[in-house]
Amino acid sequence: MVGAKEDQPYLGQKNPATGEYSGFDIEIAKMVAADLGFGPDRIQFKTIASANRETALQNGQVDYYVGTYTINDNRKKLVGFAGPYFLAGQSLLVRKNNKDINGPQDLDGKTVCSASGSTPYQRIQKQYPKAHLIGYDTYSACVDNLITSQVDTVTTDNTILMGYAAKVPDELKVVGEPFSQEPYGIGTPKNDTVLRAALNDALAHHEQNGDWKKAYDATLGLSGVPAPAPPPIDRY
Repeated sequence: MVGAKEDQPYLGQKNPATGEYSGFDIEIAKMVAADLGFGPDRIQFKTIASANRETALQNGQVDYYVGTYTINDNRKKLVGFAGPYFLAGQSLLVRKNNKDINGPQDLDGKTVCSASGSTPYQRIQKQYPKAHLIGYDTYSACVDNLITSQVDTVTTDNTILMGYAAKVPDELKVVGEPFSQEPYGIGTPKNDTVLRAALNDALAHHEQNGDWKKAYDATLGLSGVPAPAPPPIDRY
């Protein structure tokens, strides 16, 4: 059982008609599962919201979690991480005709939406206290509110925002340079060092043989942003 997101275009998205998951994170999850001896037909994906990831891993609801999961020291006290397999950065998504938000320095007095409990939400809270921050369970709820002009901007990792912008390029755009570093890891139960080592080996294998780049090109690459080099794996 693999934990994932279901509402992030080109990263982790569930087709409501078929129940199938697709995207870059899903491809990563399948690649590493193959090296552990599990074919695509033996993987079950389960949607877990950002705020519930640690609990799901601690309670054994999922075996591992692949879903834009930033590795940080606080989370490492609760869970383990393989990777990172991608280095993202917090950015801003605005409506196509927006001229006055070009970076986090422009957020004073603006209504900013993010996922409650996420790293990006906490960063805005701490570093940009003059922004009017709203939190929802999902980024898709934020994006819906952005399109209907109920919020001024949505903030999270550039990868997630690139997916939304690629879906409706006439309506939305990503602005400015990333203002953080978000190394994405595969979440594991904290003390399962055997699983963590196996996942790290699997990631290294698929980065070297070209599968990683193929997965990126077929998903996030559709936004027009070329594949970066994968970040070095941190075997702690």
